[in-house]
Amino acid sequence: MNLHEYQAKELLKRYNVPTQQGVAVDNVNDALNAYKQITAETGSKFAVVKAQIHAGGRGKGTMKEVPSQNGVKVVKSADDVETVAKNILGNTLVTIQTGAAGKVVNKILIAQDMYYDGPSERKEFYLSILLDRAKKQNVVMYSTEGGMDIEEVAHSTPDKIFKEWVAPNMPLQPFQARKIAFNFGLSGEAFKNMVKFVTNLYNAYVGLDCSMLEINPLFKSADDKIIAVDCKMNLDDNALMRHADLADMRDKSEEDPTEVEAGEHNLNYVKLDGNVGCMVNGAGLAMATMDMIKLAGGEPANFLDVGGTANAQTVEAGFRIIMKDPNVKAILINIFGGIVRCDRVAAGVIEAYNNMGNINIPIIVRLQGTNAEVAKELIENSGLKVQSAILLSEAADLVQKAVSAA
Repeated sequence: MNLHEYQAKELLKRYNVPTQQGVAVDNVNDALNAYKQITAETGSKFAVVKAQIHAGGRGKGTMKEVPSQNGVKVVKSADDVETVAKNILGNTLVTIQTGAAGKVVNKILIAQDMYYDGPSERKEFYLSILLDRAKKQNVVMYSTEGGMDIEEVAHSTPDKIFKEWVAPNMPLQPFQARKIAFNFGLSGEAFKNMVKFVTNLYNAYVGLDCSMLEINPLFKSADDKIIAVDCKMNLDDNALMRHADLADMRDKSEEDPTEVEAGEHNLNYVKLDGNVGCMVNGAGLAMATMDMIKLAGGEPANFLDVGGTANAQTVEAGFRIIMKDPNVKAILINIFGGIVRCDRVAAGVIEAYNNMGNINIPIIVRLQGTNAEVAKELIENSGLKVQSAILLSEAADLVQKAVSAA
């Protein structure tokens, strides 16, 4: 589960991780009040307005309706805040990670400006924590080259990316935290603050059951403070059962509405770009089905796993979700009756078909396993425009013929 920047920062505070002060708002008046609050607390007229969406690259991203407006903007007056807030709120931000469609911005963060003067040099670093699946260990990735160009740094100068692996079920060791601070080139108070920061950040990663935690930029201020100026946090969905308060932070408006609907029916759905809708029980079989569709010359329009408890209600929900995609020209239902009986699925297909009325998209059903013959007979005697197949390759060929004829 993805979190917004302002949500992630609030969670980091629980673990004594220093973060940039800020107030999240959803309208212009609240933005002005937040600006007054931030400037009063910091004693500076400068502040930063940051669009809140589940995507990176906001600083370089632009608003589709106001191309001159970026997703992150430094302001120095109430008039600036009003203008920027109006340009961002309710409009669509397009970044390198959103694609051309962009994402609508419903909230902005009014945050303190960290570029104040002091006795030492300001620096921007990069630091993230995630799971290295190859080594089966958490890894701390960091670089002295933080900021908006970190992707280019990783691509062009990978030698500037450091990695520190942490043993399973062990905390980040003190010597590892000191090593990270040393590789950042820090000394004195800044060194001590970085050691504390990295240690507490790793504790937050583990304590919150994160799957990824990224700080960019990780900022060393002019007075040697170490601050998380931006934060991207992903939580492990499988661990949300341990964190009811975190589950409540989910922002469904940032997710694909079709995928949200599928989740409400306990369906695993991922939209793709093809023209063949798939309804399958089991993730492995779903992957194999998509492979067969491609081998037959088609393109899968989705990944849809109805699970091992498929019934008329889940099948109907699956139908409705698939048919919301205007690109779908045929639907392939591929059920292996090991966990669920094929005749039960067939009855569900027939009931769903009748409940939905006129379905103009060709449907090919391949049922194998327990009561497969009974299921085939049910479908053939139903009088519906549904074709059945025994072999998966045969079903894929029927799908391709249906798509070609559409």
